[in-house]
Amino acid sequence: MSPPLRIGRHRTTIVQEPPATTVLLRRRSKELERHLPAAIAGNVRAVHRARVASRRLREALPIVAPSSKARRKAGRKIRRVTRALGLVRELDVAVGILDELAQRQGIPRDALEDVRGHVVGERDLRRAQMGERLSRVKTGRLSRRLEEVAFSLPSGPEGDWRDSLATRIAHRADRLSAAMAAAGQMYAPEPLHKVRITAKKLRYALELAGDTGLPAAPLVASLKRAQDILGRLHDLQIIQGHVATVQAHPPDRAGATDGGLDRIARVLEKECRHLHARHIKGAPAVMELALECRTRLFAAPPEPPARRRQLGMSVSGRRRAPAVRRA
Repeated sequence: MSPPLRIGRHRTTIVQEPPATTVLLRRRSKELERHLPAAIAGNVRAVHRARVASRRLREALPIVAPSSKARRKAGRKIRRVTRALGLVRELDVAVGILDELAQRQGIPRDALEDVRGHVVGERDLRRAQMGERLSRVKTGRLSRRLEEVAFSLPSGPEGDWRDSLATRIAHRADRLSAAMAAAGQMYAPEPLHKVRITAKKLRYALELAGDTGLPAAPLVASLKRAQDILGRLHDLQIIQGHVATVQAHPPDRAGATDGGLDRIARVLEKECRHLHARHIKGAPAVMELALECRTRLFAAPPEPPARRRQLGMSVSGRRRAPAVRRA
């Protein structure tokens, strides 16, 4: 009797590699999918990671994917996820910093607990709002929508989307330079907040460039150091606002108005001024970094394909059409 017929791929079958844009988009989509369920459940670290993943995905979408109805719908859903997670994230950070302050000498414990109680109460309210908003974002539909976008990406030359990436980075760098110039050396929260946001957006675009083989890693590292200083400054300013709220409406307990909140406010202000001084000291380097993004990053040749495979840029496999349900 003849052996049963086996139908399969011939050893000489050529397996088509998906375009680099598909790999980039899928990687960022999977990152969001991995962290979102725990974030919805309230895990502090997952909230942070899911929010970062959503921002990275939002930065990548308009660069690697041509404009389409599917891309626009996915972008709107991801934006809702980012905003919902943001309701809780800054208060998670505030609680962490207050716990850190509790370990220092000279910080009035009762007053600190008054502020912490206020922040935790606000966070609980926002967490409920976050859960309600995320419940409206059907994660299964979002995943299918992103897979539809990834599958539809063209497999032609990379020039078009690389040009879009170069234009995007130049635009982000220009926005950072303008924000830095507008902020100057004055200590003013709103202009400094704009510097922080523009630095963050440039960093996400540079991370995308690094994943394509461009030598962006040193720029990302330098920008992250500058961003961390402004991030800490912003977090302390958030806590200053909560301290001011508790001062305006002190709790009903003995000693609530004995000056403990004033001492906490002075500690926070001193650290904010110190961080601002560090920012001013590093400002020339940030301006130089923005210039390098515009003039020298894309002049360097990409890393060779072998290195890009090590970074996960090459994923073999047949491209299959996803089962897409219309959202």
